[in-house]
Amino acid sequence: MRRISTLTTGFLLALFLWCSVGYASEVASQSKWKLTDWFDPRTSPFIPIPEVATDPNGGTTVGLLPVFLFTDAQQQINRIFDFDITYNSTLGVGGGVQLLAYPSDDTQWSAGASAAERISRNVDLRYSTGLTRQRRWSFDGRLLYDRDPTDRFFGLGNNSSTHDETNYTTDQQYLELRLGFNLSPHWQIALDAKPRLIKIRRGAFDQPYIGTLFPSLPGLRHGSNEFLTRLIVAYDTRDSLMIPTRGSQLAVFGGFTDRQFLSSVSYSLFGMEARHYHPLGSRFTLAGHFALRYMPVGNDVPFWALSQLGGDRSILGYQQPLRGFGAGRFVDNNLFAANVELRTRVYAATLFATRAIFELAPFIDTGQVFHDMATNPFSHLHPVGGIGFRGIAEPFVVGYVDVGYGGEGVAVFSGINYPF
Repeated sequence: MRRISTLTTGFLLALFLWCSVGYASEVASQSKWKLTDWFDPRTSPFIPIPEVATDPNGGTTVGLLPVFLFTDAQQQINRIFDFDITYNSTLGVGGGVQLLAYPSDDTQWSAGASAAERISRNVDLRYSTGLTRQRRWSFDGRLLYDRDPTDRFFGLGNNSSTHDETNYTTDQQYLELRLGFNLSPHWQIALDAKPRLIKIRRGAFDQPYIGTLFPSLPGLRHGSNEFLTRLIVAYDTRDSLMIPTRGSQLAVFGGFTDRQFLSSVSYSLFGMEARHYHPLGSRFTLAGHFALRYMPVGNDVPFWALSQLGGDRSILGYQQPLRGFGAGRFVDNNLFAANVELRTRVYAATLFATRAIFELAPFIDTGQVFHDMATNPFSHLHPVGGIGFRGIAEPFVVGYVDVGYGGEGVAVFSGINYPF
């Protein structure tokens, strides 16, 4: 059974310290002894965050994360700059730097890079504009280089066993471009193109290498590549892209990649994904998510292109969350996932020169992967229950710690943005 890290404790301790220091500053002000704004959590643009991060695949990482917040005239965060120095018992000493920018409701961009002593490397550049769909065209672009030595594979199918756990490094480079034509603020038709180069190498952990236990698994050969093209039709009535409290989003997609066009593999896929947010008063939002992904055509589809269930993140047309298991825990042709959580705002204060909200979110996740399209997607599900701890700085920023319990024990995740 996986053990809960001290991340949740550290998160709550940080909130307590923010409030305590803010109270001390107020008392000092009344006694005509002022702390500098730099150390006052109500006004400081700087947050020294101790890191105790955990991941079911990557293990525990400790470090220090200084975060600098920049706000506009309305005291809303429009830029975040952070860097960190970390230590992981397997990957060694590491560090990274990141800049997140929110120049308007309609445009966002980010740039980040990180590395560790052993294998791990990452460069990630993103740019999005036309997010509110008030203009005729929207654009999303992402350039990624990622070498991740923490990935795990347990075999294909919904009943894959922990006894077959293997480790490997995914070395990938891709450019993803999405051009959307906005029929209205609610309706969009988008074309998504994603050329990607994948190399599978030995991982950093003690588990056997994936090629040792699964030598005939498609996708292991050196230098596979694909050019995946998808058409996406989306309907969106959410009141916010980043922190929605009401409305719905429905997306239907279909795509293919072919050996006759810049790919070493051929397959097709289609599916749908739905989200709905229903307010229950001013403090509660019931959030629901539903996803289906099918791969009807394809011989020898590489394992890294198959449907993946597990982890804490919903990515349209790719992996789906199951927060009691690590990312990619279950892999097969087809996938069903469903998630529901009650987002409850329990505390609000002025912290770090902006309005901050603390939120609790009990959640239930379920889902399965399956090989044949005729399989009932609602049978043989993996249930997960848990609770999320979230810190929100409106209108763009959500930081989270989600603790889930599934059939293999406890899993803890942390990061930014909602899981769905």
